[in-house]
Amino acid sequence: MIVTRTPFRISFFGGGTDYPTWFQEHGGVVIATTIDKYCYISCRYLPPFFEHKYRVVYSRIENVTNPDDIQHPAVRAVLKYMSCNRGLEIHHDGDLPARSGLGSSSSFTVGLLNALKALKGQHISNEDLAALAIHIEQKVIQENVGSQDQISASYGGFNRIEFLRNGGFLVNPIILKMDRLEDVQDNLMLFFTGFSRIASEIAKSKIDNIYHRHAELSRMKEMADEAISILQGDGELNEFGELLDMGWQYKKSLSDQVSTLEIDQIYAAARKAGALGGKLLGAGGGGFMLFFVPPENQSRVLEQLKSLIYVPFRFENSGSRVVLYQPNGL
Repeated sequence: MIVTRTPFRISFFGGGTDYPTWFQEHGGVVIATTIDKYCYISCRYLPPFFEHKYRVVYSRIENVTNPDDIQHPAVRAVLKYMSCNRGLEIHHDGDLPARSGLGSSSSFTVGLLNALKALKGQHISNEDLAALAIHIEQKVIQENVGSQDQISASYGGFNRIEFLRNGGFLVNPIILKMDRLEDVQDNLMLFFTGFSRIASEIAKSKIDNIYHRHAELSRMKEMADEAISILQGDGELNEFGELLDMGWQYKKSLSDQVSTLEIDQIYAAARKAGALGGKLLGAGGGGFMLFFVPPENQSRVLEQLKSLIYVPFRFENSGSRVVLYQPNGL
């Protein structure tokens, strides 16, 4: 039995510049952190006593004899890519709902790849794990996804991720004094809107617009490093919140599918109650919303958004990990 634990992520700045269509020509930069909410994948070789050869348990239960018959696209793609010919049982559990803007799909893919590598008795580095997950999602499944989620899920931590024109990437931890890091976390609030969406469909609308949004994406790339300057400086953290607001306005301009009337109303209500900035996480359309709110205003924001689910969280640094390794010798 192998169990992996893979974190979800929050992306602050630079989202959109992590699409290959953009960064292979212009380069990209994203500021993101993983949080203490996780995707758990358990895998084991299935004893040969069942009619089915593969059992996959997530929001559905699939019992099949051939990987081609698996409906879950990531499981089907990974099993075929890794030539998993022995019977397998795979279970998924998540702390937060799928399709919610926290990189859950990539966390699933990264966690599954990590588990299957361990099941084969192989260690895979963070870099190779991220690159393999990117390949699976972009080339094998051919989803319209960027490259930041797989990297955050693999490495963990609060990072500046740079996307190179040659297709590579660099991951540099954002170094802050402990009290400054605590202050950053203390000013952030996360809410679940309850709206779910298909990220790939919204991402496609943004990708289709990339060549018409050169100025916006260039500015969003610059804002990532501006955010680091604010965080590592001695000035007011409120500037970080105000920059988030500016980034959200740019993000909405990338596609008319990023936001909705309901999301705009939620954002306006939070701002009125004292949030300095925020954004919808992920591709857009629904899921989780992040706000930067000075602690003295947080009770008012909670009251204003009481119809939504508030999710307290902290940053984490572990990335995808094998948390249980018990070979059964079959």
